Amino acid sequence: MKAVLALEDGRFFEGTAFGSRSDAVGEVVFNTALSGYQEVLTDPSYHGQIVAMTYPLIGNYGVNGEDEESDKIQVRGFVIKEPSSVASNFRSRGGLDEYLKSQGIAAISGIDTRALTRHIRSKGAMRGVISSAPVSTDDLVRKARAAEDMNGADLAVRVTTREKYKFNEGLWRLGSGPAKPPKKYAVAAVDYGIKRNILRHLCERGCDVTVFPATATADEILASKPDGVFLSNGPGDPGAVTYGMETVRGLLGKKPLFGICLGHQIMCLALGAKTFKLKFGHRGINHPVMDVRAGDVVRITSQNHGFAVDGETLPPELELTHYSLNDRTVEGVRHKRHAAFSVQYHPEASPGPHDASTHFDQFITMMEKGR
Repeated sequence: MKAVLALEDGRFFEGTAFGSRSDAVGEVVFNTALSGYQEVLTDPSYHGQIVAMTYPLIGNYGVNGEDEESDKIQVRGFVIKEPSSVASNFRSRGGLDEYLKSQGIAAISGIDTRALTRHIRSKGAMRGVISSAPVSTDDLVRKARAAEDMNGADLAVRVTTREKYKFNEGLWRLGSGPAKPPKKYAVAAVDYGIKRNILRHLCERGCDVTVFPATATADEILASKPDGVFLSNGPGDPGAVTYGMETVRGLLGKKPLFGICLGHQIMCLALGAKTFKLKFGHRGINHPVMDVRAGDVVRITSQNHGFAVDGETLPPELELTHYSLNDRTVEGVRHKRHAAFSVQYHPEASPGPHDASTHFDQFITMMEKGR
């Protein structure tokens, strides 16, 4: 069955329907990773977006329950060049097409993803529609233009947990499943769209993790008597998460803070910095970041964000610790007086390199000193 990806600027790409035959509407972005498509699909930070994979062959190792970063597929739609007809991996429990269909996610294959990526890099991320319905491209373009804009969109409240819960699984070991390390530190993790591998890294290091909804107040979090507070990744415009900023202000100086991605942006906003929407975002697993405090050490990082902190607006109490070697945007900060730091990239990877996983150890050290 034929399908079309129509963009709000009028450009469209014809291909073959893949996954569910429903329509998908959202912001169209691209990811440059060569693998990890299941982690991408289930990452809550992609909520509201149609993701195009630049690597041409997707689906060749199938899907399984262990690689899911949340309890469902989070993307609105999926765009690939060539779907693999064979899922060849001993861990596979099914094929990508069936996985998408089972959760009602529309996808399109057979389009020139290089041309799509170049168009987004040139024009910027924009809204789009995937459809296999017999309608005109003009109608699809109008539908794309009427879709929700990421600017001003609070999506964290849509993907967060509704009730607080405990998480107690460490990192996965092949053949034996997740580890169950002994607990030494009580950690409150604020869920703006948290990935499971972040929670696994915390548990791996002896953290007794309680996950709180995004709207949890500082008083509610402090009542649990945590040794430290983690601020998670998530989707949407950080400037819309005003309740998160208020929570950070109420926690700063009282408990060690560690933020990743959206959590990093919220912490910076809470202290007076500003954020802005990137032209096409950073999404992939090979982004070089300069670690200034480690003596100009370059780390290769996994990233997924469409907004960034404006480095020119960092308040005096925040020190720049990391910046992107691709576009010099802010990738990490630390507070000069309080035990608080954050990074824009994803040290938990999944998918991606493990260069930055030591940030979790840094958080542990902060909590140990704060006892």
